[in-house]
Order: sequence, then C-alpha cells, then structure tokens
Amino acid sequence: MKKVLLFSAIALMTTLVACGPSAEERAAAEQATADSIAAADAAMVAAEAAAVSAAAAADTAVATMDSTVSAIVDTIKAAVK
Repeated sequence: MKKVLLFSAIALMTTLVACGPSAEERAAAEQATADSIAAADAAMVAAEAAAVSAAAAADTAVATMDSTVSAIVDTIKAAVK
C-alpha cells in the first residue's frame, strides 16, 4: 500500500510540475508587465505635460485679467477726476 501511495504522490507532483507555464508563457508575461510599465510611464509623462500646459494657460489668463482690471481702474480714476 505504501508503494501505491508513493507512486501516486510522485505521479501527482510530476503532473503539477508539467502543468506549469512554459518558458514562452513566462517570457510573454514578463513582456506584458514591461509593456504595462512603459504605458504607465508614458501616461504619467503626458499628464505632467498637460499639467504644465494648464498652469501656463492659467498664468496667462491671470496676467490678462490683471492688465484688464488695471486698465478699468485707470479709466475709472480718470473719469472721477
């Protein structure tokens, strides 16, 4: 009976090892991980560029509003005198 159980255990272990991923599957999984990391890095760089662009646009808008307000204040001061 011990021999039968030992043989069954060895057969089960061999079957489990044989069912693991092949070298090609492991390489494909590693490549997919590398591709995902590269895509995430590219998305982060694009998001940073968009944030910098938005900040520059906001600075331009603030400068335009400041100059407009200054012109209006000057016009009002001139009209009041």
